[in-house]
Amino acid sequence: MKIKIPATSANLGPGFDCLGLAIALYNEVCIKPSSYQSISVKGEGEENVKLKKNNIFVSIFYDIYQELTGRKDSFRFEFYNNIPFSRGLGSSSAVIVGAIASAYEMAGVKASRESILNKAILYETHPDNIAPAVYGGFTSSIVEHGKVKTLRKELSEKLKVVMVIPDRPMSTAQSRTLLPKSYLMKNTVYNLSRASLLTAAFFSENWEFLKVASRDCMHEHRRMKQLKELFEVREIALKNGALMSTLSGSGSSFFSLVRAEDAQKVAIALKNAFGMFRVEIFELDNNGFEIVKS
Repeated sequence: MKIKIPATSANLGPGFDCLGLAIALYNEVCIKPSSYQSISVKGEGEENVKLKKNNIFVSIFYDIYQELTGRKDSFRFEFYNNIPFSRGLGSSSAVIVGAIASAYEMAGVKASRESILNKAILYETHPDNIAPAVYGGFTSSIVEHGKVKTLRKELSEKLKVVMVIPDRPMSTAQSRTLLPKSYLMKNTVYNLSRASLLTAAFFSENWEFLKVASRDCMHEHRRMKQLKELFEVREIALKNGALMSTLSGSGSSFFSLVRAEDAQKVAIALKNAFGMFRVEIFELDNNGFEIVKS
């Protein structure tokens, strides 16, 4: 079998740990029965020996597969990685969702996307990346009694993503240590109101609200100070017509949502200003993970 899993951008400004969307940038994994386990990696991480010795995808896959079948079969895993590591593009969620969905498929057990999502939350404690990796589109999610509740909105083909991907990684765990343990009431209300309006704007396709609704006062500023060029990235993107421009997850990538006809203009402006960073235009993904039987 082969599975492809999309990159995701989470938070989208004020929607800390709950809002996200899927991007048409994919990791692919081919899995074949084998007389012994083997792993090959191409693309991102291909020079990292640890990915062959201690591979999280493989570990989760076997946990689920053995739970479902009671067997300890061996497989060959071929990874084709396009999602950069530790750049705020949901690489860890792609691993978790991909491993779980693949295990069910190879075990011959039918599973709904909802059940795969609720299995994934056991490995990733917040649903902002795993929900769009499962469903595609824009997702708004909560966790209630250990179960994920998600609403999804298909994203328009009239929109594209301009992503600035710095060459410097940012650890999600480390970036969380920069955040305070508590917030003032006015800051909490600021984010709640904007996350609510942002969600309404996505569902109603009122794109003109995205710029003001995507502002945040809880996490972005503290994280962006680790790579101060990101403040200018946002300024240039918005000045050149981006509908919204936010830190992607915990960074270091910066996400801008644009009208399709403005994508080139925004990308060129960012490339001219930040030649040292990778700047890419992506389509949005509305499918979530996809399994192809070989």
